[in-house]
Amino acid sequence: MKINIGSKNLVKVDAVKEIIKDYGFLSEAEVFSLKVPSGVYKQPKSIDETVEGAMNRAESAFQNCKYSFGIESGLIKVPNTKTGYMNVCVCAIYDGKDYHLGLSSAFEYPTKVTRLVFSGGLEIDEAFYKAGLTRDKRIGRSGGVIGYLTKDRLQRKEYIKQAITTALIHLENPELFK
Repeated sequence: MKINIGSKNLVKVDAVKEIIKDYGFLSEAEVFSLKVPSGVYKQPKSIDETVEGAMNRAESAFQNCKYSFGIESGLIKVPNTKTGYMNVCVCAIYDGKDYHLGLSSAFEYPTKVTRLVFSGGLEIDEAFYKAGLTRDKRIGRSGGVIGYLTKDRLQRKEYIKQAITTALIHLENPELFK
């Protein structure tokens, strides 16, 4: 069986490769990464845009495979938070007909970072760097901002795995979603 992932980001690719080992029906699959567009702004700023980006990536990656995965992180409005927004990761799995969606837990970025995203049009990596919180210009390709903020208690790969696991609920329990 072949699985494609719509990303060349090794953190996302490794998350898919590691998580499918826990699923008998996927454990023998070969995983291939493809560079595909999200079709949304480089830093999604709503749940609609984040889900759309994940779905676009999954659909674009659906090439000669059984399943394709699209993973997109973005900001969503959350009332009573310090900044008004939290980050969430969305995984969309596409089987050629239906999408199977899952989300991670959510967390809030520092106020200065959120301001830079909205006022400066920056991606999170860029905003975190510009805010002086990291020297890693591509922190999202390593432990991620979640790793920094949790002092490495939760790494980005594990955070992405949450979204993948919740998306796989549909495939593992199809009888429950008829």
